[in-house]
Amino acid sequence: MPTRVLAHTFAIDAAPETVFAHLTTPESYVGLSPLVVAVKDVDTPEPGVIRYTAVERFRFLGLITHDNPIRVTLHASALSVRGEVRSPGGVRMSYRFDMAPDGAGTRVDDRLELSAPWFLIAYAAGQARKVQLARARILAERLPARSS
Repeated sequence: MPTRVLAHTFAIDAAPETVFAHLTTPESYVGLSPLVVAVKDVDTPEPGVIRYTAVERFRFLGLITHDNPIRVTLHASALSVRGEVRSPGGVRMSYRFDMAPDGAGTRVDDRLELSAPWFLIAYAAGQARKVQLARARILAERLPARSS
């Protein structure tokens, strides 16, 4: 299956611990990913592991909507969050957020590795890149600036 890697580094004016807490809370992904409209079935089977179902909503031609349930597993340790997504249609994505102090805020390295059937890879990669870039802006808007 074809694979694409997408990377984006950005800064947030919030403490690394605040960014980490946000990215390890499944409900935070509603709206953080513009496609995710709901989160359900949250389970923490062991420390540092969070499983849940996210519902992505796709719109086609402005008239047709499709709700796509995806299984997500997050692994959290120190200031790193990595996850795997299994979506219908054979789309698979692994991602990683590495956070580090950056002056008064946080530097976030956001890396996605996406694989999909040849007929879906361009569409899936395009959607993933839009979400990745939006996530940086949305995190900056959501998280409070670090107080001195």
